[in-house]
Amino acid sequence: MNNRNEIYKKALEFKKKYPLTIAWRLKEHCKIAAEHINDDEEVLYVFAAQKDPGVFNLVSTFVVVVTDKRLILAQKRLMFGYFYYSITPDMFNDLTLNMGIIWGKAIIDTVKETVYLSNLSRDAMQEIETVLSQYMLTKKNVNIELKEK
Repeated sequence: MNNRNEIYKKALEFKKKYPLTIAWRLKEHCKIAAEHINDDEEVLYVFAAQKDPGVFNLVSTFVVVVTDKRLILAQKRLMFGYFYYSITPDMFNDLTLNMGIIWGKAIIDTVKETVYLSNLSRDAMQEIETVLSQYMLTKKNVNIELKEK
């Protein structure tokens, strides 16, 4: 299966599993993410969220793709162009979760910036935390082992 279909399929599965997560135009966002996946990368997990610190911005949907090498955040702009971010494991600092009454927020602190992923279904928060924490721990341990050699 090509990356575009695989990413879109996983995004739809996430949205179906957690319908309270606010996300729009998944197909277009997944297409942008797929364009930036390298042939040697494996897609591990996909979810959608609003890339914004506030809960009232409902139009900044991004697709977040966890690969075996990095995190990719992609958004197709409405008229033309797109936004694309790549976060490699060496850039990770912390992961923080904030839980509200209806939605949750995942905050990824990196060396350069803080990424806010909001309007996530409360039910999805534990799964997202588990995936991102395991990813960070695994990749950080690999980097530490390589530096020690």
